[in-house]
Amino acid sequence: MATTNDLKNGMVLNLDGELWAVVEFQHVKPGKGGAFVRTTLKNVLSGKVVDKTFNAGTKVDTATVDKRTMQYLYADGEDFVFMDLETFDQIHVPGGTVGEASNYLLPEAEAIVATHEGVPLYIELPTSVVLEVTYTEPGLQGDRSTGGNKPATVETGATVQVPLFITTGEKIKVDTRDGRYLGRA
Repeated sequence: MATTNDLKNGMVLNLDGELWAVVEFQHVKPGKGGAFVRTTLKNVLSGKVVDKTFNAGTKVDTATVDKRTMQYLYADGEDFVFMDLETFDQIHVPGGTVGEASNYLLPEAEAIVATHEGVPLYIELPTSVVLEVTYTEPGLQGDRSTGGNKPATVETGATVQVPLFITTGEKIKVDTRDGRYLGRA
């Protein structure tokens, strides 16, 4: 248990049986009336963002979220298997929990896996990864004044928009947050 005065960004709260991460908080002391804390909370599982206001000093239940660096090993049906780099324990993370991150996961890649009471909540990838282009159409230079983009399929099966000069077999850097092409690797 903690009070609203102890809130910090990134802290995880257990409210009504659901886990919420504190995205932003602000202590407000109006001229009239009691102080309060205005927060922006993000649901850890669904990603839903809400604004919630607490009276100052209110007790809130904090949740213990264990974040560990793990290595992705392989896909097992719908699940993804990760190995803890310290204890070598393996954990199965459901495909729904991995979500869009599966587009940028290569075997032996490292990711941060967050768990609460042994249940995987989410995974965090590095902000960029290097992937090999497995297929893309040849780029045709033509009558245009600005450079264009074309789709390219990378080794994980994801499609990334790349400049026309990228060819099959090249390694490119991709932003894992939005799937943007960042440059050649």
